[in-house]
Amino acid sequence: MTATAPVGFRTTSPRKTAVGRGQSSHASDYTALTKEVKALGLLERRPGWYAARCAVLVVALGIGFALLVALGQTWWQLLTAVYFSIVLTQIAFLTHDAAHRQMFESGKRGEWFSRIVANMVVGLGYGWWMNKHSRHHANPNKIGKDGDIAPGAIAFVKEDAEARTGIKRWLTAKQGYYFFPILMLSGLDLHVMSAKAVLGAEPVKHRAVEATLLAIRLIGFPVLVISLLGPVIGSVFLVVQVFAFGLYMGGSFAPNHKGMALIPADQNIDYLRRQVLTSRNISGFGMPTIMGGLNYQIEHHLFPNMPSVNLKKVRPIVIEHCRRLDIPYVETSLVQSYAIVVRYLHKVGIGAADPFDCPPAAAMRATGVSLR
Repeated sequence: MTATAPVGFRTTSPRKTAVGRGQSSHASDYTALTKEVKALGLLERRPGWYAARCAVLVVALGIGFALLVALGQTWWQLLTAVYFSIVLTQIAFLTHDAAHRQMFESGKRGEWFSRIVANMVVGLGYGWWMNKHSRHHANPNKIGKDGDIAPGAIAFVKEDAEARTGIKRWLTAKQGYYFFPILMLSGLDLHVMSAKAVLGAEPVKHRAVEATLLAIRLIGFPVLVISLLGPVIGSVFLVVQVFAFGLYMGGSFAPNHKGMALIPADQNIDYLRRQVLTSRNISGFGMPTIMGGLNYQIEHHLFPNMPSVNLKKVRPIVIEHCRRLDIPYVETSLVQSYAIVVRYLHKVGIGAADPFDCPPAAAMRATGVSLR
């Protein structure tokens, strides 16, 4: 199934549903799906699989440090920088799973595992990220609620783009062209925002612990690299590592929601449709490994506590359930998803969207799903 040919689906726009009978009926749609999934045991933890995954990543990280020491002061170390970016992104995927209680029954164990590993190894502030990510899961692509579509270097909402003036408006009109360069900077942005959160007024649990762990990573790692590789090669190494990390991380998250339906601030949509209509799956060989299971974005949003290794198993069940309810299920390749995202950003940037379009319908047309 692809975004351009969702077999058997008739695309419909999310509708505002009054609280009461309609909402209750729609809520039962998700309840029925959940019962079926629970009966198959797909929500049960997979400790053996996660233990093996942790072991592989520990070894992979150790190899990175071994290469850093063994190769010495050579420009070949730039390949080591890219290698570190890949391993650190995979570790970030692991902390994402732990934060969603996919690894441990105990919420506290998952929280502390993610807090320690995300801060000290990845350089990603757990408290800051959880505040942001929780809002995203509750209201994906909802204007004014989902921080992932808040205006920044890129405008994801037409009204935000049109509100800009001067040089900002000129740059926004070309945002589709510099989407990938911006992704390269997203790794640096994650580090900066994490540091600002623990040093600022933003509410962060265990602030002192997070600040200490983050300092070990964001100060200690650069010091180690420069001491081993020298100031020139070491500095270039760090730039390449941060840029490659940002490209990999940003490139794994961007295809999942960007260009999908936007939900106006005043619309209320039931949980099942809210998660499915705003999410896109990525198909292709090796995608579960490359994207850490996030390629099954629809299933992950429907069942955030489900071990990522089980998302593939629940996919056909979700597809059939959506087919019965006439809810569009969007899946496409990674390359196609990037093309869709770039086209969408370009359309938003130049203000080419029809002002009389229903926002969700317009956004869904940008995904390539035909409306009929």
